[in-house]
Amino acid sequence: MRLSWVRRRALEVWRNGWIQGNFEGNFESLDLAEFAKKQPWWRKLFGQESGPSAEKYSVATQLLIGGVTGWCTGFIFQKVGKLAATAVGGGFFLLQLANHTGYIKVDWQRVEKDMKKAKEQLKIRKSNQIPTEVKSKAEEVVSFVKKNVLVTGGFFGGFLLGMAS
Repeated sequence: MRLSWVRRRALEVWRNGWIQGNFEGNFESLDLAEFAKKQPWWRKLFGQESGPSAEKYSVATQLLIGGVTGWCTGFIFQKVGKLAATAVGGGFFLLQLANHTGYIKVDWQRVEKDMKKAKEQLKIRKSNQIPTEVKSKAEEVVSFVKKNVLVTGGFFGGFLLGMAS
């Protein structure tokens, strides 16, 4: 079982009797900046494989890059989403208007038959497992998120801000 650095130091202090007033011996200084570079918090959370971008850029740079790209994506997604919703809603409105005025005649029995057939096909597919292509893509996404935690976090924050603006 591996002990954390703090527990090992506490155990060493207790064994050497430094707590009881015996302060003789050599002391080493700990450079916290160097220690933090060697032990980043995201590696403890997400494992040792997290970090090609973590070694290249500072935390602020990673968050800024992720936030700006996320905001741009969210803003564009919001505008395109509104346009698509307007087009689809307008299309349904025009189809209902054409049906009501008699330009279009809907065969509801055929629609019901096709819906039943689609339900049966969905029941058959539902019992099958997830395809391996989907699993491999999901594993790729998880690996990317683990390796780029700060950029991904900044992106999602920026995305939400872009959607809100």
